[in-house]
Amino acid sequence: MTIKLDRHEKGILDALQDNARLTMQELGDSVGLSASPCWRRVRSLEEIGVIRRYTVHLDPRKLGLSECVFAHVTLERHRENVVDQFEAAIRTMPEVLECFAVTGDADYLLRIVVPSTEHYGRFLSEKIFSIPGVAHVRSNVSLKEVKFETRLPLDHLE
Repeated sequence: MTIKLDRHEKGILDALQDNARLTMQELGDSVGLSASPCWRRVRSLEEIGVIRRYTVHLDPRKLGLSECVFAHVTLERHRENVVDQFEAAIRTMPEVLECFAVTGDADYLLRIVVPSTEHYGRFLSEKIFSIPGVAHVRSNVSLKEVKFETRLPLDHLE
């Protein structure tokens, strides 16, 4: 369900996507509100779940996580307990940054970061293939990052 946003709320979201560390005064100034009404709108956007959380983006390569791998995972069966077990296990793995149930040749698409291809091999054998019901994994290793963005487009909300 898409919610209705006024120009101030859209401006708040745009500004926070650029810099979530803005003070309420700075945020309010950027959207034409004083700090108190701005704070109320931010609080409301948090309460209804539009703003999920505030985070910082780290450079994985500078932290020794130089390999980004996209794993296409196929399950043996689609019984509810197999799917639930797989999804529960994936949620516990810090190497898996994103996991999507998808259509097509695979059941899931995972974005995984690891220090090296050797680490990825161990990750596959020790973690992924230890999950009951995993039948097949097809991996694509990223050669370079062309675009990485977390900012959502908001133009369609006008």
